[in-house]
Amino acid sequence: MNLQNQLSGDVTLIRPSGTFSQGEKGLGRTSISVRQRPLSSIVLQLQPRYRNCVHFRGGAYIDVRNVRTTSLRTKGAYISGSGVRTCNFGAIANRLQKEPAEGGGGTSSRKAIYAPLRRSLAVAALVVLSLLGGNFAGAEELRIGVFNVDATPPIGSPVAYAPALSITDPLYARGVVLLGVGRPIVLCAVDWIGIYNSGHDVFREALAKAVDTTVDRVAVHTLHQHDGPRCDFGAEELLAPHGLAGKRSDVVFNRRVIAAAAQAAKDSLAKAQRVTQLGVGEAKVDKVASNRRLLGPDGRVAISRSSSYRIPQPILGRLITEAHKQGYQLSAERVEEALAAPEGVIDPFLKMITFYDGDAPIVSLSYYATHPQSFFGEGDVTSEFVGLARAQHESDRDGATLVHFNGAAGNIAAGKYNDGTPKLRIELTKRMADGMQRAWRETKVSAIAAEKCEWRVAPVQVPVAAHLKADELRATLADEKLEEGKRSAAAGKLSFVLRRDEARPIELSCLKLGDVYLVHMPGELFVEYQLAAQKLRPDGTVCMAAYGDGGTGYIGTEIAYEQGGYETQPSSSNTAPQVEKVLMDGIKELLK
Repeated sequence: MNLQNQLSGDVTLIRPSGTFSQGEKGLGRTSISVRQRPLSSIVLQLQPRYRNCVHFRGGAYIDVRNVRTTSLRTKGAYISGSGVRTCNFGAIANRLQKEPAEGGGGTSSRKAIYAPLRRSLAVAALVVLSLLGGNFAGAEELRIGVFNVDATPPIGSPVAYAPALSITDPLYARGVVLLGVGRPIVLCAVDWIGIYNSGHDVFREALAKAVDTTVDRVAVHTLHQHDGPRCDFGAEELLAPHGLAGKRSDVVFNRRVIAAAAQAAKDSLAKAQRVTQLGVGEAKVDKVASNRRLLGPDGRVAISRSSSYRIPQPILGRLITEAHKQGYQLSAERVEEALAAPEGVIDPFLKMITFYDGDAPIVSLSYYATHPQSFFGEGDVTSEFVGLARAQHESDRDGATLVHFNGAAGNIAAGKYNDGTPKLRIELTKRMADGMQRAWRETKVSAIAAEKCEWRVAPVQVPVAAHLKADELRATLADEKLEEGKRSAAAGKLSFVLRRDEARPIELSCLKLGDVYLVHMPGELFVEYQLAAQKLRPDGTVCMAAYGDGGTGYIGTEIAYEQGGYETQPSSSNTAPQVEKVLMDGIKELLK
């Protein structure tokens, strides 16, 4: 970029009301003409305590509060639109050296200073002036767009355990696009069992491109319904040469949903609504969640309390065989003990975050940790009791959109309270819907502004389980004597291993909204991570969405790998015990 070829024009310094000292009341606007002077010769230095904006105009004043912009902290992000640019220079004030104004006179701690650019400020000026030249970003009001598209697979398409035979109720990919906190932020929840490896990359990349943001500002999660589709493009590429393409996931269908979600996210920008208030509510959900891992006297898992003690064959037979091999039993074999055992370690609270324009709610996000299965495995596609409760809640609120996220539910399910019958699905739906409604009624609302919000990212390298060897997985994949399920699973694991061999990080992220923290995590994460994150911010509200990149499989705590059980056995978890430290370090970074 040639800094000497910048446009010139009038610059207006604006200080929003409420940011002045007692002696500055009434000095809301100061205009300094720099017409006929290249903007490359201007250095703007403002106190970080003030939310100051610079408005580049071509003759007519335009209120910067109504201009779509982005924070300078995004390294020059630009949102296309009217061509008007604004900027919060507080974000870079410490990077600019104070200089006296032209003609001397020193500096002032309360006023902007306009001075010639010196060589010592070249790097900082490059940031500012590249923005003025067309990538100008700044402080603005929060706005939020909402999107929702159908994500129901066609009949015959593979879902988790069988081809789709019927559609009990539709599946959705829904989310929000938040504007005003740097480049756009996208949060998306999908009614699928999992989105894995490069499939997760492609989904995030499509959403990022659609709203003109970077991939690290997009979080995509699934709700993990067991009669929902998979999305794993890397595994499909590995399966194709062996004649197994389309058995694990339906690539054409996956890509169609991704494209539809991306277009809907893009369309939501034009309909984005102002956000002035944030609501926070929570309620205890009764008789839904229970811990799956029941320990014996030796401290190891004795009973794995599944989502239900009624699991269809041949799934049940395979699970029992593997359980006995690993030294535990399923709740289907010890029903009375599993039902009588206490709930164990869970997070019983459903949290709900609502964005408002004035007193009008725009959209709510809810978070609750449990496997969402009542009964499953025969290809009857459903959003399950969490999706049905979501629909009930929206109906009770006259159609207001609710985006629900599954929390850290790797070791949590409804097994204590579920007998796997249609009747219990109805009951579990009622309990979830009741929790959502009570969280809504208990919502406390307070003002929120862009400067109180922040997007944080912590890339991590998760350690691969010692038993996963690329050559062995390739051999399993190529072995035509093995059943397709084992070969398909090997492809998924191989896709994960190859990405780790390339040192591809998994990105943890957090959206800070005042004292609310929305944390985004990968895989089937144990609930202990969610509880630990909440303890790190006892003065705030921490909501966790797990089931991001599902390539990790289950992610236990370090001690859980010693305790055994379904979740940490070789067929279930792709990570090593050291994953606890890696993820907790990342969570601490996000919540510091």
